[in-house]
Amino acid sequence: MDVNLTGVRVLTAVHHWFDRHVFSLGREMRLAYLPPLMVYLAAGISSLTAIVGTFFVKERLGLSAEFLAALGFWMALPWALKMPLGHLVDLMWRWKSLLVYLGASLIMMSLLIMIGLLGYTDTMLAIASVESWYIAATLLAPVGYVLQDVVADAMTVEAVPRVTEDGQPLPLDQRKQMHVTMQTLGRVAIIGGSVLVSAANVFLMRDVGSMPEEDKTAAYLLVYELALIIPLISVCGVFIASWLRRKNIKHFVAQGYSREESEALLSVHAEAPPINWWILGGGAAFTIVSLSIGLGGFPAAEEIVFCLSMGIVLFLIGQLSGELDVDARRVLVGTAILIFVFRALPTPGAGATWWMIDQLNFDQQFLATLSLIGAALTLVGMFIFRRFMAERSMAYIIGALTIAGTLLSFPIIGMYYGLHEWTAAHTGGVVDARFIAIIDTALESPLGQIAMIPMLAWIANSAPDKLKATFFAVMASFTNLALSASQLSTKYMNQLFTITREVTDPLTGEIMIPADYSELGWLLMAVTAINFILPLMTILIIKRSRFRFA
Repeated sequence: MDVNLTGVRVLTAVHHWFDRHVFSLGREMRLAYLPPLMVYLAAGISSLTAIVGTFFVKERLGLSAEFLAALGFWMALPWALKMPLGHLVDLMWRWKSLLVYLGASLIMMSLLIMIGLLGYTDTMLAIASVESWYIAATLLAPVGYVLQDVVADAMTVEAVPRVTEDGQPLPLDQRKQMHVTMQTLGRVAIIGGSVLVSAANVFLMRDVGSMPEEDKTAAYLLVYELALIIPLISVCGVFIASWLRRKNIKHFVAQGYSREESEALLSVHAEAPPINWWILGGGAAFTIVSLSIGLGGFPAAEEIVFCLSMGIVLFLIGQLSGELDVDARRVLVGTAILIFVFRALPTPGAGATWWMIDQLNFDQQFLATLSLIGAALTLVGMFIFRRFMAERSMAYIIGALTIAGTLLSFPIIGMYYGLHEWTAAHTGGVVDARFIAIIDTALESPLGQIAMIPMLAWIANSAPDKLKATFFAVMASFTNLALSASQLSTKYMNQLFTITREVTDPLTGEIMIPADYSELGWLLMAVTAINFILPLMTILIIKRSRFRFA
């Protein structure tokens, strides 16, 4: 009898937990949330080509880890353009869907270039080198995703209603909870897209490592062709948003409101904000200067552009902070600094992946399996830590993530020094390199997205009226600029510790660059130490200052 009673209590507790953390999110889902979620889903599905891209670079291009880190800087830079784009969305609010169409076109062009390189190589080579085409495709895609993302961010604000179905204002606390739900669902859509494509990659990449070159190319080509669904999904989201707006207007008109009154109830912007030429002009000048420096081959081009970007973003934050009260400004500054430092931390770069492929024999299918595990457990972790994110400060969250991330970096360092060989010898081959990688990925994967949800919810809820998209874009630009800083710091680490993989001449088979992973251990340890010390120091400094955390 006692055993049965205990079992009932356990099942009740499990059901209560699922009801609170998972089912409640489903109950809070609204049809109005679907359009931005589809744009976010398209962003999540973009990782479909990540594994193929990694092997394409390793097998067919002679680009160094340092160059790839620098290229990553330029890939992250378009996200700084969310400032003028966000203000542009505020100005052309009713026509913001045009930016989604433009973004979808750029994404499609990027994919078509890679399809051309794999399926029509000779024709593409007659125009430019493989490296040039690859760089062009790599830089086009993030511009397209930025255009779509800035509209999706604005759509999340628009998706949260301000009035009930009968036109009465919703309480502020209820709207705040809706913003948290909307941002959580946005992360779920992105990670859910990653889960879908990771599962697809496990299937598509099966036995690819052992295929002859021609069949391998055909498998890579199929992945890029399937990726053409990405821009289609985001465009469908815009169509649904338009349909929902017309449906809601008809609903309020049927209740006796005029069409103008119905549109006012649904509109985030009662009127268009005045044009801020500092933002539009500064954004245009920044784009021109950045392109000129990048294409002009200036020394320290990345550093110059980064400093310009940071100066512009800080100036705009100063301008917009005037819309907030003193306490809100202190929270804004403290939270932004902490998020920036956390996202600006260096990574080992491409060299660590090359080492896993060459020395640990991680093939395409196994990397796809790791990606699937990571994406799936990240999605689960977001539900598990949902209340944790809502109830804890950003300092507590990032401090916990920093400590956890440091501990989870030790297995990879250990494997470089032969940990997997020792564990395999003492476990009959069970705990080998792949076993350790799977466990490490399973534990680490939920950590990456946790810090972003409370920050995004705070930005959405704190944004001043008439500047919703602008405020969201400026703050997101600041935090995304940290990704550029991360790529710069990764480049510096790869300059300090040189990692090379074997590069052969595709025609003669002659080794042009020999593989050298001798400094990878020092690189991994240096990155781990930096990533542990900097966030914790930042938390302590801000706690002793006048600033606060969200």
